[in-house]
Amino acid sequence: MSDNSFFDEQKEQSLVKSTIVAKYFDIWAKIIISTQKRNPQHSQKIAYIDLFAGPGRYTDGTQSTPLKILTNAINKKDLRERLVAIFNDKDEKNSNELENTIAEIPGIETLKNKPVVHNQEVGEEIVKMFESMNLIPTLFFVDPWGYKGLSLRLVNSVLKDWGCDAIFFFNYNRINMGIDNETVKEHIQALFGDNQTIALKNKLKGKNPHHRELFIIEELCQALKTYGSRYVLPFRFKDDKGKRTSHHLIFVSKHFRGYEIMKDIMARESTSDTQGVPSFEYNPADLLPQLTLLFQLSRPLDDLKVSLLDTFSSRKLTMYEIYEQHNVDTPYIKKNYKDVLRELYDDGSIEAISSKGKTPRKDTFSDEIIVTFPKQEE
Repeated sequence: MSDNSFFDEQKEQSLVKSTIVAKYFDIWAKIIISTQKRNPQHSQKIAYIDLFAGPGRYTDGTQSTPLKILTNAINKKDLRERLVAIFNDKDEKNSNELENTIAEIPGIETLKNKPVVHNQEVGEEIVKMFESMNLIPTLFFVDPWGYKGLSLRLVNSVLKDWGCDAIFFFNYNRINMGIDNETVKEHIQALFGDNQTIALKNKLKGKNPHHRELFIIEELCQALKTYGSRYVLPFRFKDDKGKRTSHHLIFVSKHFRGYEIMKDIMARESTSDTQGVPSFEYNPADLLPQLTLLFQLSRPLDDLKVSLLDTFSSRKLTMYEIYEQHNVDTPYIKKNYKDVLRELYDDGSIEAISSKGKTPRKDTFSDEIIVTFPKQEE
């Protein structure tokens, strides 16, 4: 199968991936630009870089991610003035087609900085170039066909600078098969790290497919974090039958605010939730009626109640402090914390009061509410 066959028809999974990236870019850009306006000494440009951009459209005419980003920029004055868009695809046919497609976008001439399209192999030279540069605030998107070109160094080469976040599409099927394949050892080590790859292979021995996936994604997330205090958030895509994992979309940031924004976007794009706790997964099978009681019997909010009482035993914090300190690397979103704290308050398990000394209003639990947790018995 050639790389170009991927663009013959846009599957729902690709649409969701593109939607997540475009939504995050829109919110991220507003925050960065607002900060730039308050601090004129900062660079007054922002960048979007896509190193595996494709031809820009699927053969059915649907816009892929690059065109969504540029169309969004054309419609907003601040983005028209500031956006530096850099695209690349090693396939010359793709890069030429993308260049032509971009030129045909209505209003493309209104962008202050003309979008640039390159035709290069993604490897050591590009990594070294990014490592040697002080980048302007950049949203970096990497969507390789398999694993070649994707590495920890590549992601880190962009994330090192202020305002830079990364999103990459992780082809789980290809990488799962490649871990035990000596002919692609170099690419796997570039993604996980030399020592981590050896440790991962040992962990995977004898594991069933479900546990194998958990170990691989956990190892990848931890490898990304070793480069600094980072927030990593994976979103899983199942195949058309909903049986096997095909890809993961991985978000990486140095800042909690970016993590919080992306978590909310991914939660909304999830095809299922349990007790309001999102699955962080696109699964076509979830779009069918649920016929199993197991789905109903899982009660993650009950687990959250127990965890909060244990974690914050004898402590006094605001609702937002509780949420910020607890939610990282969990599936819980802000609303889950508000709902659970409200329930704990209503049943007398915690004390809660506003900064003005008032009790919480009925059916709400605002960010500034101060919560006092009782001491839990050992």
